[in-house]
Amino acid sequence: MTAANRAVVLLSGGLDSATVLAIARHEGLECHALSVAYGQRHSAELEAAAQVAAALGAAEHRLMRVDLAGIGGSALTDPRIAVPVAPAPGIPATYVPARNTIMLALALGWAEVLGAGSIFIGVNAVDYSGYPDCRPEFIAVFEELAALATRAGVEGEALKIRAPLISWSKAQIIQAGVQLGVEYSMTVSCYQADAQGRACGRCDSCRLRRDGFRDAGVPDPTRYAAAVS
Repeated sequence: MTAANRAVVLLSGGLDSATVLAIARHEGLECHALSVAYGQRHSAELEAAAQVAAALGAAEHRLMRVDLAGIGGSALTDPRIAVPVAPAPGIPATYVPARNTIMLALALGWAEVLGAGSIFIGVNAVDYSGYPDCRPEFIAVFEELAALATRAGVEGEALKIRAPLISWSKAQIIQAGVQLGVEYSMTVSCYQADAQGRACGRCDSCRLRRDGFRDAGVPDPTRYAAAVS
Protein backbone atom coordinates (compact mmCIF):
# COMPACT_ATOMS: atom_id res chain seq x y z
CA MET A 1 0.00 0.00 0.00
CA THR A 2 1.55 3.29 -1.12
CA ALA A 3 1.11 6.71 0.50
CA ALA A 4 -1.22 7.73 -2.31
CA ASN A 5 -3.56 4.88 -1.37
CA ARG A 6 -3.58 5.43 2.40
CA ALA A 7 -5.46 8.17 4.27
CA VAL A 8 -6.29 9.35 7.77
CA VAL A 9 -9.94 10.33 8.10
CA LEU A 10 -11.12 12.51 10.98
CA LEU A 11 -14.31 10.85 12.17
CA SER A 12 -16.46 12.64 14.73
CA GLY A 13 -19.40 10.25 14.48
CA GLY A 14 -21.59 12.86 12.83
CA LEU A 15 -23.24 13.01 9.44
CA ASP A 16 -20.52 14.93 7.59
CA SER A 17 -17.53 12.90 8.75
CA ALA A 18 -19.34 9.62 8.01
CA THR A 19 -19.94 10.83 4.46
CA VAL A 20 -16.28 11.80 4.10
CA LEU A 21 -15.19 8.33 5.20
CA ALA A 22 -17.55 6.80 2.63
CA ILE A 23 -16.09 9.04 -0.08
CA ALA A 24 -12.53 8.08 0.81
CA ARG A 25 -13.42 4.39 0.84
CA HIS A 26 -15.20 4.80 -2.53
CA GLU A 27 -11.93 6.15 -3.91
CA GLY A 28 -10.32 2.86 -2.93
CA LEU A 29 -8.26 4.29 -0.09
CA GLU A 30 -7.10 2.38 2.96
CA CYS A 31 -8.69 4.54 5.63
CA HIS A 32 -7.44 4.96 9.18
CA ALA A 33 -10.21 6.69 11.11
CA LEU A 34 -9.33 9.07 13.92
CA SER A 35 -11.78 10.29 16.57
CA VAL A 36 -10.89 12.76 19.30
CA ALA A 37 -12.32 12.88 22.80
CA TYR A 38 -11.75 16.54 23.54
CA GLY A 39 -13.98 17.02 26.56
CA GLN A 40 -17.21 17.40 24.61
CA ARG A 41 -20.57 17.29 26.37
CA HIS A 42 -21.34 13.67 25.52
CA SER A 43 -19.61 10.50 24.38
CA ALA A 44 -22.48 9.33 22.16
CA GLU A 45 -20.80 10.71 19.04
CA LEU A 46 -17.63 8.75 19.80
CA GLU A 47 -19.60 5.55 20.18
CA ALA A 48 -21.29 6.36 16.86
CA ALA A 49 -17.88 6.90 15.26
CA ALA A 50 -16.79 3.39 16.21
CA GLN A 51 -19.92 1.94 14.60
CA VAL A 52 -19.50 4.02 11.45
CA ALA A 53 -15.83 3.10 11.10
CA ALA A 54 -16.68 -0.60 11.27
CA ALA A 55 -19.68 -0.33 8.95
CA LEU A 56 -17.76 1.57 6.26
CA GLY A 57 -14.71 -0.66 6.34
CA ALA A 58 -12.03 1.50 7.94
CA ALA A 59 -8.75 -0.37 8.28
CA GLU A 60 -8.43 0.97 11.82
CA HIS A 61 -10.26 3.27 14.20
CA ARG A 62 -8.25 5.10 16.82
CA LEU A 63 -9.42 7.34 19.67
CA MET A 64 -7.14 10.08 20.95
CA ARG A 65 -7.75 12.38 23.91
CA VAL A 66 -7.19 16.13 24.30
CA ASP A 67 -8.45 18.24 27.20
CA LEU A 68 -10.11 21.18 25.45
CA ALA A 69 -12.51 21.33 28.39
CA GLY A 70 -9.50 22.59 30.32
CA ILE A 71 -9.48 25.61 28.02
CA GLY A 72 -13.24 26.08 28.01
CA GLY A 73 -14.82 28.96 26.15
CA SER A 74 -17.38 26.82 24.31
CA ALA A 75 -20.86 25.51 25.01
CA LEU A 76 -19.61 22.10 23.89
CA THR A 77 -16.89 21.89 26.55
CA ASP A 78 -18.16 24.07 29.41
CA PRO A 79 -21.48 23.01 31.01
CA ARG A 80 -21.90 26.53 32.37
CA ILE A 81 -22.41 27.83 28.83
CA ALA A 82 -25.82 26.98 27.39
CA VAL A 83 -26.12 25.45 23.94
CA PRO A 84 -28.06 28.01 21.89
CA VAL A 85 -31.36 26.85 20.40
CA ALA A 86 -31.95 29.83 18.12
CA PRO A 87 -29.69 31.37 15.45
CA ALA A 88 -27.90 34.54 16.55
CA PRO A 89 -25.50 36.99 14.90
CA GLY A 90 -21.79 36.22 14.97
CA ILE A 91 -19.88 33.05 15.74
CA PRO A 92 -22.05 30.91 18.06
CA ALA A 93 -21.19 29.69 21.54
CA THR A 94 -20.78 26.16 20.15
CA TYR A 95 -17.54 27.15 18.42
CA VAL A 96 -14.66 25.28 20.10
CA PRO A 97 -11.44 27.33 20.05
CA ALA A 98 -8.67 25.63 18.04
CA ARG A 99 -10.59 22.34 17.73
CA ASN A 100 -10.02 21.71 14.02
CA THR A 101 -6.45 22.98 14.25
CA ILE A 102 -5.66 20.50 17.01
CA MET A 103 -7.50 17.62 15.36
CA LEU A 104 -5.72 18.18 12.06
CA ALA A 105 -2.40 18.34 13.91
CA LEU A 106 -3.10 14.96 15.53
CA ALA A 107 -4.14 13.53 12.16
CA LEU A 108 -0.99 14.97 10.59
CA GLY A 109 1.26 13.25 13.11
CA TRP A 110 -0.48 9.92 12.68
CA ALA A 111 -0.46 10.27 8.89
CA GLU A 112 3.32 10.73 8.95
CA VAL A 113 3.78 7.60 11.04
CA LEU A 114 1.45 5.62 8.76
CA GLY A 115 3.01 6.97 5.60
CA ALA A 116 -0.38 8.25 4.47
CA GLY A 117 -0.65 10.67 1.59
CA SER A 118 -3.78 12.50 2.65
CA ILE A 119 -5.98 13.57 5.52
CA PHE A 120 -9.75 13.83 5.08
CA ILE A 121 -11.87 16.22 7.14
CA GLY A 122 -15.61 16.90 6.93
CA VAL A 123 -15.62 20.68 7.23
CA ASN A 124 -18.26 22.57 5.29
CA ALA A 125 -18.48 26.27 4.41
CA VAL A 126 -22.09 26.34 3.16
CA ASP A 127 -24.49 24.76 5.68
CA TYR A 128 -22.44 25.44 8.79
CA SER A 129 -22.61 27.62 11.89
CA GLY A 130 -20.07 30.28 10.94
CA TYR A 131 -17.04 28.56 12.46
CA PRO A 132 -13.81 30.18 11.21
CA ASP A 133 -11.99 26.83 11.03
CA CYS A 134 -14.47 25.40 8.51
CA ARG A 135 -13.47 27.71 5.66
CA PRO A 136 -11.44 26.88 2.52
CA GLU A 137 -8.83 29.45 3.54
CA PHE A 138 -8.13 27.56 6.74
CA ILE A 139 -7.74 24.23 4.94
CA ALA A 140 -5.38 25.75 2.36
CA VAL A 141 -3.17 27.34 5.01
CA PHE A 142 -3.03 24.14 7.10
CA GLU A 143 -1.92 22.23 4.02
CA GLU A 144 0.90 24.75 3.61
CA LEU A 145 1.83 24.23 7.26
CA ALA A 146 1.88 20.46 6.73
CA ALA A 147 4.30 20.88 3.84
CA LEU A 148 6.63 23.03 5.93
CA ALA A 149 6.51 21.21 9.26
CA THR A 150 6.82 17.53 8.34
CA ARG A 151 9.55 15.22 7.14
CA ALA A 152 7.29 14.14 4.28
CA GLY A 153 6.91 17.74 3.17
CA VAL A 154 10.62 18.49 3.40
CA GLU A 155 11.41 15.38 1.36
CA GLY A 156 9.01 16.43 -1.37
CA GLU A 157 5.93 14.30 -0.62
CA ALA A 158 3.71 16.70 1.30
CA LEU A 159 0.38 15.42 2.57
CA LYS A 160 -2.84 16.68 1.04
CA ILE A 161 -5.66 17.95 3.23
CA ARG A 162 -8.89 16.80 1.60
CA ALA A 163 -12.17 18.53 2.43
CA PRO A 164 -14.55 17.12 -0.20
CA LEU A 165 -17.69 18.60 1.40
CA ILE A 166 -16.36 22.15 1.70
CA SER A 167 -18.74 23.66 -0.88
CA TRP A 168 -21.68 21.24 -0.64
CA SER A 169 -25.05 21.91 0.88
CA LYS A 170 -26.26 19.56 3.61
CA ALA A 171 -28.75 18.10 1.14
CA GLN A 172 -25.97 17.35 -1.36
CA ILE A 173 -23.93 15.70 1.39
CA ILE A 174 -26.84 13.47 2.38
CA GLN A 175 -27.66 12.53 -1.21
CA ALA A 176 -24.04 11.55 -1.85
CA GLY A 177 -23.89 9.55 1.36
CA VAL A 178 -27.07 7.66 0.57
CA GLN A 179 -25.63 6.68 -2.81
CA LEU A 180 -22.48 5.44 -1.05
CA GLY A 181 -24.43 3.38 1.45
CA VAL A 182 -24.01 5.49 4.59
CA GLU A 183 -26.44 4.43 7.30
CA TYR A 184 -27.20 7.82 8.82
CA SER A 185 -29.22 6.35 11.66
CA MET A 186 -25.84 5.38 13.17
CA THR A 187 -24.57 8.96 13.24
CA VAL A 188 -24.93 11.52 16.02
CA SER A 189 -24.78 15.22 15.15
CA CYS A 190 -26.59 16.84 18.07
CA TYR A 191 -24.59 19.20 20.28
CA GLN A 192 -26.37 17.92 23.38
CA ALA A 193 -27.42 14.35 22.63
CA ASP A 194 -28.50 12.25 25.59
CA ALA A 195 -26.72 9.15 26.88
CA GLN A 196 -28.54 7.00 24.30
CA GLY A 197 -27.41 9.27 21.47
CA ARG A 198 -30.86 10.76 20.95
CA ALA A 199 -30.92 14.26 19.50
CA CYS A 200 -32.45 17.30 21.17
CA GLY A 201 -33.99 18.49 17.89
CA ARG A 202 -33.48 22.14 18.86
CA CYS A 203 -29.80 23.06 18.54
CA ASP A 204 -28.22 24.49 15.39
CA SER A 205 -26.70 21.17 14.40
CA CYS A 206 -30.07 19.43 14.68
CA ARG A 207 -31.73 22.15 12.62
CA LEU A 208 -29.14 21.93 9.83
CA ARG A 209 -29.36 18.14 9.81
CA ARG A 210 -33.17 18.05 9.79
CA ASP A 211 -33.38 20.67 7.01
CA GLY A 212 -30.79 18.73 5.02
CA PHE A 213 -32.82 15.53 5.02
CA ARG A 214 -35.93 17.49 4.05
CA ASP A 215 -34.18 19.27 1.18
CA ALA A 216 -32.57 16.02 0.01
CA GLY A 217 -35.96 14.29 -0.09
CA VAL A 218 -34.64 11.58 2.24
CA PRO A 219 -36.53 10.39 5.34
CA ASP A 220 -34.83 11.65 8.50
CA PRO A 221 -33.54 8.59 10.45
CA THR A 222 -32.41 10.67 13.43
CA ARG A 223 -33.49 9.39 16.84
CA TYR A 224 -34.91 12.31 18.81
CA ALA A 225 -35.35 12.45 22.56
CA ALA A 226 -38.73 14.12 22.02
CA ALA A 227 -41.03 14.82 19.11
CA VAL A 228 -39.93 17.78 16.96
CA SER A 229 -41.97 19.78 14.50
